Amino acid sequence: MTFGFTPPADPTRLASVSPPADASTPLGRLLEPAEWSAAGIPLLRNPREVVRGLYERHRPLRETAVVAVLDQEERLKASASFARRSAPVDGWVFRNALLAQLRRVIPHDLRRRTPVRTAVLLYCRDGAESWTEEDGAWMWGLRDACTLHGLRCGAYITLTAGGWQVLGEGRGGRQPSASRVSTVTPVANGTNGSNGTDAPYTANGHGGMELLRRAASL
Repeated sequence: MTFGFTPPADPTRLASVSPPADASTPLGRLLEPAEWSAAGIPLLRNPREVVRGLYERHRPLRETAVVAVLDQEERLKASASFARRSAPVDGWVFRNALLAQLRRVIPHDLRRRTPVRTAVLLYCRDGAESWTEEDGAWMWGLRDACTLHGLRCGAYITLTAGGWQVLGEGRGGRQPSASRVSTVTPVANGTNGSNGTDAPYTANGHGGMELLRRAASL
């Protein structure tokens, strides 16, 4: 199933697509829980291992997003983390920030007729485990970023003080949780194959605030 915008011929120009006329509306682009459930998002076979792996790799702070690309066996191929800038909740801004991170860590799959890799998003935040409008904007952004990068849209996971939760699935756990998040952001890991192995690429978003700033200004 395909969602969002139709990719133009030149993928390098995707981030400069102008927002729709209602871009000034803070909640202009978000997905309600029912819309997300109806979108046919593939279930993770082992969400606990995915969450634990991303947590150990990125140690996200509150208001930090971790986007990861998994292969068909749910092996991690690439991931990146970045801070969410204090700005109006808008899926279009989140889409641009996610797309910029995906371009940093993995080539697009737009030439494939059917996506073979899946992007998932882990977002660390305060508040209850239940769906919020901010979650809906991240869902909209993830779905559209996946379409524009040739990926399948995968799970959206929140990390709060109560634990982790795969929204729309009802699966979750108490650890890891936002209450145990490290206060120090680790340095970025090396690229694929830098040590002779097929290690996933990891990037940590020391420049994440600037990326969101640029996305909001496009």
